[in-house]
Amino acid sequence: MIRVAAVGDIHMGPESQGTLRPSFETLPGCADVLLLAGDLTRHGTPEEAAVVAREIKDIGVPVVAVLGNHDHHDERPEEVAAILRDAGAHVLEGQSAVVTAGERRIGVAGTKGFGGGFVGRCAGEFGEPLMKEFVRYSRRCADTLHTALKELADCDVRIALTHFSPVPDTLAGEPQEIYPFLGSYLLAEAIDTGGADLAVHGHAHAGTEHGMTSGGVRVRNVAQPVIQQAFHVYHLPGREQHPQR
Repeated sequence: MIRVAAVGDIHMGPESQGTLRPSFETLPGCADVLLLAGDLTRHGTPEEAAVVAREIKDIGVPVVAVLGNHDHHDERPEEVAAILRDAGAHVLEGQSAVVTAGERRIGVAGTKGFGGGFVGRCAGEFGEPLMKEFVRYSRRCADTLHTALKELADCDVRIALTHFSPVPDTLAGEPQEIYPFLGSYLLAEAIDTGGADLAVHGHAHAGTEHGMTSGGVRVRNVAQPVIQQAFHVYHLPGREQHPQR
C-alpha cells in the first residue's frame, strides 16, 4: 500500500513559521510522499516562500508541489519555485516527477491548472482575444498534464496534482457563480485520458473533499480549510487491491 499525504492552501507568511513543521516531521511514520496542492504562500513573495521552504526541508519524505494563484500574485513564481526546489521539493508545472517507496514507483504529474468551468457551463474559445487566451491557457495547462501523466506509464501509481479543480463535485459548498473560476473540465479530460489513480487539488476553501471524474478517477480537494488538519493521508493499493479513503 502506498501512502500519499496531501494538503493545499496553507497560505504561509512570516508569522506562521513553524506551525506545520511538527506535523510534517511525523510524515515518515505515516506517508511515503507529501503533495502540496498550491497556494502555499499568501502573496507569492520570496520571503513567504522561504517560510514554506523551512517547513518542508529534510522532513524525511519526498515533497512534490504545484503553485497556486496566490503564489503567482507577486509575479515572481519562478523565484518561489526555485526557493522550494532548493529545499528539496519537486515543483511541477506541466512536468512529472517519480519518487520511490521501497521498490514501488510513485509518479506525480502536476500543473497549477486554471478556470473556465465545467461541461454545460464553460467558457468557449470565441470572441475577444482576452477570452480566447483565457481558454487557451486552460487548455495548455490540461494538455501538459495529459502529456506528463502519459510519461508515468511505467509507475506503480500515477497521481495528478493540480491547484484548480478538475470536477465540480469537490466544489460543492462554494457559490455556483464562481465555479468557472475554481476549475475546468479540461483537467478532468486530461486525467481520464492520460491515466491516473488519484487526482488531488486545492483552491476551493468552502468545497468538499470527495469527488470523481467521469472516467472513475478519485478526486480529493485537500485545501486545508476543507480537510481541517495539516494533511490527509490517502492509500493507493496495487492494481489488484481496492483503494482506501
